[in-house]
Amino acid sequence: MQSYLIKNGRIVNENKVFNGDVLIEGAYIKQIAKTIEVNNATVINAEGKYLIPGMIDDQVHFREPGLTHKANIATESKAAVAGGITSFIEMPNTVPQATTQELLEDKFQIASKTSYANYSFMFGGTNDNLEELLKTDPKRVAGIKLFLGSSTGNMLVDNEEVLEKIFSSTKLLISVHCEDENTIRKNTEEYIAKYGEDIPVKYHPLIRSEEACYLSSSKAIELAKKTGARLHIFHLSTEKETHLFRNDIPLEEKQITAEVCVHHLWFTDVDYEKKGTHIKWNPAVKTQKDKDGLWKALLDDRIDIIATDHAPHTLEEKDAIYTKAPSGGPLVQHAVVAVLEKVKEGVLPIEKAVEKMCHNPAKIFKIDRRGFIKEGFYADLVLVDPNQSWKVEKENILYKCGWSPFEGQEFSNKITHTFVNGNLLYNEGTFNEDIKGERLVFNR
Repeated sequence: MQSYLIKNGRIVNENKVFNGDVLIEGAYIKQIAKTIEVNNATVINAEGKYLIPGMIDDQVHFREPGLTHKANIATESKAAVAGGITSFIEMPNTVPQATTQELLEDKFQIASKTSYANYSFMFGGTNDNLEELLKTDPKRVAGIKLFLGSSTGNMLVDNEEVLEKIFSSTKLLISVHCEDENTIRKNTEEYIAKYGEDIPVKYHPLIRSEEACYLSSSKAIELAKKTGARLHIFHLSTEKETHLFRNDIPLEEKQITAEVCVHHLWFTDVDYEKKGTHIKWNPAVKTQKDKDGLWKALLDDRIDIIATDHAPHTLEEKDAIYTKAPSGGPLVQHAVVAVLEKVKEGVLPIEKAVEKMCHNPAKIFKIDRRGFIKEGFYADLVLVDPNQSWKVEKENILYKCGWSPFEGQEFSNKITHTFVNGNLLYNEGTFNEDIKGERLVFNR
């Protein structure tokens, strides 16, 4: 059984930062103490570095099966591990879509052979698969995903009667993409009438507007309150939506939770001029006021999770005109360092960053023994050097698509080591490709 002793790390866990040692035996954290002395363990000197739990990314699109010219589970999970993400939950809008139990299980089988990180997948709800949806095993599947606005793969659920049935029938966590389709269609038609197909990308946040987001989010919340459903709203992008959520009760008591993605915390509509369609996402990156409002809600606990919505496309696809360029971009390799850059800038404490990236996803999805640095928990751990500068360049990008919206960005912190289930998978740029991640289990 492989053992590692991480010495003198600045351990960040459960709202505390303290210096200490962590002993890993096999897949688990064996001991945490001020000083640990053992024989027969590989020692890693973590002096001057933060030791944090691996990020649990609750929303990624790894494009397998069917869209593997963009990405696959092997390439993107490798990028994730290099970026300090040790577990991910992947979305159902692949080809074929994961809308039957058999197709869902196919994805688990692929991941069991190729994923470097720990993994789970969401079952995709549609207008006509309620019976199949209700077969989903709550202990072995992350939850249900519903698209209330069309996006890549167009799994739009727009039948209100069906929506109410889904919300009423399952106790599983229901995650939703909220944008009102009618509003978006109307706005798109207006801009096409004015500009033709080549609409300037700066109008993306006016087409996929604040109104479209708020209308859909508020309806979903109203339905959840009516039915008692367990609702999780993905990728908030507007200040207005943040006021729909509570911070006056503990996370464990919330029936309705919210996520924000790194790109909505980093970019604004000013960046369209330089980045163009490379920062075209659904929902859209919006105004500085929206970005400020999202940060405020994250810090006061109306927003519970930071995620990536990692959604790669090829450069050729992204460089098409507005109406042809797909929405989405790759983020798993750079999300943790981007958030830690904001820690350095004084925007949020590192304890809060770890809470939102690691602890809260584990709590919200009830993931078994992950997301914390605790004895008896899986050793999914990340060492970060807070004083090592590096620049995002083509040569160091690991995504299959080969580009990043962060290209040219210099970060002042760097991930040096990533442990997955006690295995040192990533060590100063070198990968152990012989080890694979494990299927997540849920305490439900």
